[in-house]
Amino acid sequence: MESTGTAAEETLSLQERLLARIRNVPDFPKQGVTFKDITPLLADAEVFSRLVDELADLAVLHEATVVAGLEARGFILAAPVALRAGVGFVPVRKAGKLPGPTLVQSYELEYGNAEVEVQCDAFAPGSRVLVVDDVLATGGTLEASIRLIRDAGAEVVAVGVLMELGFLEGRKSLQPLLDGVPLEAVVAI
Repeated sequence: MESTGTAAEETLSLQERLLARIRNVPDFPKQGVTFKDITPLLADAEVFSRLVDELADLAVLHEATVVAGLEARGFILAAPVALRAGVGFVPVRKAGKLPGPTLVQSYELEYGNAEVEVQCDAFAPGSRVLVVDDVLATGGTLEASIRLIRDAGAEVVAVGVLMELGFLEGRKSLQPLLDGVPLEAVVAI
């Protein structure tokens, strides 16, 4: 795999290299929101691979038996993490995207309301789940997903995100729900 990084970037930490590959898009998807575009990061095979390694190490450390990825960009991260860790992958989808019986959980975004769902049989009894997403902002999507996974009968053993937007205090809002479950952000802003 070839990196698009320069020789000077080779001395940067993983966090610095990731941040250099995340583009800010102002006023998207609506006025006042700054979207964190990870497309440049995904295009850099070396940096993307190192990110996957970091998150896969989290799965191994906490003996996860499955990785759950949150729609949509969490899918992009979670699927290779599951493969690298040698475990299965379960998508947590927006409502109306999965066939068959599903469990549904509502939540609030920074810019609206939504629902997530999983198929009722998505997790085997005793599943140990690493939850993966791209961004921890206010925590609404992660909170709904954790509740959904638990409703499905699985145990959340860790949460891993590419980046945490600390100024939105999502971690603080999740702490009572996590109750000791580790939440790791590769990059904190």
